[in-house]
Amino acid sequence: MKRPEPFKIKMIKNLKRLSKDEREKKIEEAGYNVFKLRSEDVFIDLLTDSGTSAMSDQQVSEMVKTEQAYAGSDSYYILEEVVKDILGFDRFVIVHQGRAAENVLFSTLLKEGDYVPNNMHFDTTKANVKHKGGEPVNLVVEEAYDMDSNTDFKGNMDIQKLEEFIQEKSIEKIPIIMLTITNNTGGGQPVSMENIKEVSELAKSHGIPFFLDACRFAENAYFIKKRENGYEDRSIKDISKEMFSYADGFTFSAKKEGLVNIGGLLGVRDEKLHEKFKNLSIILEGFPTYGGLACRELSAVAQGIIEVVQEEYQTYRHQQVGYLADLLLEGNIPIIEPAGGHAVFVDAKRFLPDIPQENFPAQALTTELYKESGIRGVELGTSAFGELDGEGNIIPAQMENMRLAIPRRVYTFNQLEYVAHSIQKLYEKRDEIKGLERTYAPKLLGHFMAEFKPLE
Repeated sequence: MKRPEPFKIKMIKNLKRLSKDEREKKIEEAGYNVFKLRSEDVFIDLLTDSGTSAMSDQQVSEMVKTEQAYAGSDSYYILEEVVKDILGFDRFVIVHQGRAAENVLFSTLLKEGDYVPNNMHFDTTKANVKHKGGEPVNLVVEEAYDMDSNTDFKGNMDIQKLEEFIQEKSIEKIPIIMLTITNNTGGGQPVSMENIKEVSELAKSHGIPFFLDACRFAENAYFIKKRENGYEDRSIKDISKEMFSYADGFTFSAKKEGLVNIGGLLGVRDEKLHEKFKNLSIILEGFPTYGGLACRELSAVAQGIIEVVQEEYQTYRHQQVGYLADLLLEGNIPIIEPAGGHAVFVDAKRFLPDIPQENFPAQALTTELYKESGIRGVELGTSAFGELDGEGNIIPAQMENMRLAIPRRVYTFNQLEYVAHSIQKLYEKRDEIKGLERTYAPKLLGHFMAEFKPLE
């Protein structure tokens, strides 16, 4: 039996569902790219879990009470106490979202030709590294690429690979080591506390700063509580604080586990580095006590961080993701196993085995799902992570997935059943789905604005 949601609904938004003919017209007008659809034309939106959460009455209440001020708003000091209490950091800067934190971080630390090792870079992190002339390097464990492996911590960094990479490159060429928790690119898979410690110790032994990409830190902490020996009786808050204790800094998109629509943080322990971050963020984002946000947003972020480490909330959150995954597995839909913490990833290679990656099977699957049912997922495959060789030929991504990211506290179990049923219907006629040709894409983060056309 499913546990009931630990909240009640106080406000609703009516949804409209276009006819299939209308949806086919809309996706054609969008260049077969779901990013270009209007949200009002989407029935169930699983494009992202970023900035799409439903806020609590307590968050909204805190926003109303907040004093708006250019400098020194009370909301800054409220957030400061929460960051110190739950994340264990005294120094941070406020930014408008996670990629802005990455921009400040890499603008400060990277120079042309540097390398940034990570378990797996997500698209914006990868793009920010490349934009500064650096080279993102993925060193995740091999199990991450085995879709059927039920390894508990498939998001782990491969410590041996990391050590060998540091030995191969000069330390001067590696200004930072990052670890993404949970590993979004690899299916929302968690990283163990043991692995976080090992990466931290290795980084310290070489004098390299170690930063967490902590967008989904509490979901990762929940996995540690459920799967790692010695943590079963500890609170998610306590586990979270221990994870952060091993890091020299962190990036955080509050649009995920701040449970808000906008906002982010860049935390650091070193005072001199904090001063550099702060001075640059004043240019790029805003004065340190508002960071490019309305002050009320900071109050919502602070309250959201308090709520996200509550076990009752995390239990509900993981149950929703697991429920959708189980429904798809019952229908023999190929997904990344086990289910991650924020999304279910459908393996387009196995779903559409006859479409070569050069013809973007995950993108084709995503557009067909919208046409079939009005559901918007997102491609995380060759459009998002593929590269071009020197002659302009496509180098396929290692993984070819359609991500179904579940917004927090937004959809019901009935709506997830509709999602699973729609994908099942699509799977039964998968032989009719054709690949796509990409007709346009910018160099960095090209999948956001890319355009496609169906193959004849």
